[in-house]
Amino acid sequence: MATATSTGAPGAVGAPTAPKPGKLEHAYLSICEPSTDGSLTKAGPELHRLDFQFNPKELALTKTASWGRGTSRNSKKSGPPQYNGPQPGKLALEMFFDASDTQSSSVVSRVELLFECCVPTKASHQQKKGSPPFVLFRWGPLTSFLAYLSSVQAKYTLFTAEGMPIRAVCTVTLEELAGEPPGQNPTSGGLVPRRMHVVVEGDTLAGVAYREYGEAALWRAVAQVNGIDDPMRLRPGRHLLLPSLDELHGPRGGLPPGARGARPGAAPGAAGAPAPGPGATPGKEPSRAAR
Repeated sequence: MATATSTGAPGAVGAPTAPKPGKLEHAYLSICEPSTDGSLTKAGPELHRLDFQFNPKELALTKTASWGRGTSRNSKKSGPPQYNGPQPGKLALEMFFDASDTQSSSVVSRVELLFECCVPTKASHQQKKGSPPFVLFRWGPLTSFLAYLSSVQAKYTLFTAEGMPIRAVCTVTLEELAGEPPGQNPTSGGLVPRRMHVVVEGDTLAGVAYREYGEAALWRAVAQVNGIDDPMRLRPGRHLLLPSLDELHGPRGGLPPGARGARPGAAPGAAGAPAPGPGATPGKEPSRAAR
């Protein structure tokens, strides 16, 4: 019995089917204002969106760490590497702009926008903070780390008869923003003091915390910030640093474990706070006469 074979056409049963082309996604840079609360992990409102005219052909990611080696004068070999901490991540890419068909100034405008990312934003400059715009690289499902532009190099390769650039290749380096800011005050663990209180006769830490924050239980945090071991011995004339309430509750100046059991807003004498001195009325701010 004879059998027939068939060389099915593309798409027929049994024949491989060609993959469907995906939707073309254009990469772009999202250029944003710095975060208003000083955060390095989130951006503020978007200022500009700079689209890639042509998607990048490659992305170069760099991540390094800082290492050090101890040396000994009489040793024949170097010491083992000691980890000194990470370095920020970097993303390098190229952006190609071309306006040879329209002969417009769009190429110059895009290059100037990249250069503007290397200087502080107008809003941060007015607030005397001097922060560059926050930048995100996005391409379909791909999103880079939150960064700033640490380097922009532009090369114009084509000009009109009048000398206007209509083609450019830009090499851009994005440097990671996220990181723990350095301490700003050695006596407060990096907290920035908002107020200063001079201790007077009759002051207690609970009373100071109650007057400043409305929470007597924060006396422990105030003591920790100021390096006070014995809260019952406050010397008149001593200066107390009083950070903001957010800083006391924050990760660098959080409440000690013993202070978390107190009710928020509890008056002196509540759980977690030292007992008020003689003459103080429970539930109220200690008087100046209380010792």
